Amino acid sequence: MYVKICGIKDHDTLKYLIKHRHKPKFIGFISNYKKSHRYLDLTSLKKLININKKGVNFVAVLVKPKITFLEKIKSLPFDYYQLYDVSPSMTRLIKKKYQIKIISSITIKKFRDIQIYKKYENISDILLFDSKGYEKSKSFDHNYLKKIKPKKKIMVAGNIKHNDKLDKFKKMTDIIDISGGLETNRYKDRKKIDLFLNNVNKL
Repeated sequence: MYVKICGIKDHDTLKYLIKHRHKPKFIGFISNYKKSHRYLDLTSLKKLININKKGVNFVAVLVKPKITFLEKIKSLPFDYYQLYDVSPSMTRLIKKKYQIKIISSITIKKFRDIQIYKKYENISDILLFDSKGYEKSKSFDHNYLKKIKPKKKIMVAGNIKHNDKLDKFKKMTDIIDISGGLETNRYKDRKKIDLFLNNVNKL
């Protein structure tokens, strides 16, 4: 089981994650979605991720990104683009143009929403199943994932808490994506991060 911790916006927390004995495999940065309190402007983003990643994959989280914006970040040390509200054809174009790995985000409210993944599984490297809450950390019924068998690796998000019983995810997903569940008063909480990473390591 791998972990993606999303919404990092300060240098101290980033260094803490990278140096953690059970460091996450992925770290996400909110790169163009200004509605989120985790959003980073371009100047801050460039400064923050100028760091030795020590094998961690950096992910640019992007909502309906325009090519003009992608041109601005193309030289930054991202390993993946995580795309929300991007059509399959545009996803394919972005992947080819920027030679970048893609996490396609499928937002779910009802079970029928989950079937959209079939349009992306031949394009994307990872399929992320998330709620329709975006920055609001809403949930969806994670049991929906038991009913599908995509060809690609699965990442799951949606109101996951730092102290959740994680055994339920073992047969559902390859990667757990968490953000708000590791925060206290909108800031990443190292105690919650440490507990969560240690619990995942026990799986």
